[in-house]
Amino acid sequence: MLLSSRFGRIGTGGPRVTVRASVGATLGVSMAASAALIWAPAAAADPATSITYRTASTTTRFAGKAFDACAAPSVATMRAWLASPYRGVGIYFGGVSRTCSQPNLTASWVSQVSRMGWRLIPIYKGLQPPCGGRATDPKINPSTAFAQGTAAADDAATRAGALGLRGGSAFYLDIENYARGDTSCRTAVLKFISGWTGRLHSRGYLAGVYMNLNLGAADLAGVYNSTAYARPDALWIARYDGIASTTGWSGISSKYWAFHQRGKQYRGGHDETYGGVTINIDSDQWDAPVASTSRAWTVTSSVPLNARSGPSTAYPIVHTHQPGSSVQVLCQVTGQLVNTTRIWDRLTDGTYVSDYWVSTPSRTTWSGSPRCAHSYQVAVPDTLNMRSGPSSSYPVVGVIPNGGLARVWCQRAGQTVGTTKIWDELDNGRWVSDYYVVNPSNTGYSAPVPRC
Repeated sequence: MLLSSRFGRIGTGGPRVTVRASVGATLGVSMAASAALIWAPAAAADPATSITYRTASTTTRFAGKAFDACAAPSVATMRAWLASPYRGVGIYFGGVSRTCSQPNLTASWVSQVSRMGWRLIPIYKGLQPPCGGRATDPKINPSTAFAQGTAAADDAATRAGALGLRGGSAFYLDIENYARGDTSCRTAVLKFISGWTGRLHSRGYLAGVYMNLNLGAADLAGVYNSTAYARPDALWIARYDGIASTTGWSGISSKYWAFHQRGKQYRGGHDETYGGVTINIDSDQWDAPVASTSRAWTVTSSVPLNARSGPSTAYPIVHTHQPGSSVQVLCQVTGQLVNTTRIWDRLTDGTYVSDYWVSTPSRTTWSGSPRCAHSYQVAVPDTLNMRSGPSSSYPVVGVIPNGGLARVWCQRAGQTVGTTKIWDELDNGRWVSDYYVVNPSNTGYSAPVPRC
């Protein structure tokens, strides 16, 4: 049976509708979704907006315990707190409503703390709801809320760049409590978040939002599938019940922000001491995107090391790095075998060098930096099948709910689905048809994702 559906994509310049012809459940969408494809009306736009990643970018995910403090702790404190169970840290990197000054938060701090192994959760506290937040907070203007959200995203991107937070990073917009019964205020908040999300996507970043579970997050969940708003990639809630869980959130569907897209602040301000140092913190449980950062490593070759436009000696040489010099590694990919390793390092200028000649911990496998990947939301009526290979003939090995983040390692040609032959390999080794992944192209490869 030939089924048809239309899912839109919102581009950087306004709504852009993409028509997708589905060939049925066996090619990626569940049977329940197939029925929805028959009867669901066509949407004018889609809440999942495409992300335009830059060449030198990657997305990073962290799962574990995190904390946030009003001011970024010193480098010495972060080193002492390696004795703690936390490995993620929230940093208030910008926004007109930011409470504390940040004398420690510099590009050097980001570099040093990242090298220790800390994952950074960038928090932007900008304009607050017109019916909420502190009385002294600058407020969202209901008549210009979308444009204000766009401007906040631009400011966040600029500030992040100065700190060395790389393309593909996730930024979390801090929206404090507001009176949910005020319809105008609620709409202003949602428009502000939509502007924030769409602009960050157009600039190559992921968009997250921090809200109280009962005072804001429920409103955002209420428009999860609305074509009127761009959907954020991750949700971080405040719920001080002492339960460190990213599931079982009252009022939030278990299918919303359900694929490594959640954080929970489960305990408010309190003191904890590790390594002899005490900090007043909030405690968080995390399973969501965070900042992408680079790490400096040393060139170990005895002759100049060639930096190429791709992970193989077949690619052109862009420039060279002298022996003993420092290179900034963003992430790692597989490529041509060089001596004992197929690992290549993507540098912050978008070029590649063989990891064999770089001082990362291993000369045979992944080490020192995360694997390169790019995350995009999926657009399906219900769930998308993940398969063990790039066609519907391979077994189903899991599903991604609508709006879930497909973290794509690479792409290759496979079975035709709708308008494309492209299939995406994810960071869990599973495959999905690119037809259901909201990236720049629905017919061919999407740069900068490499070929498998």
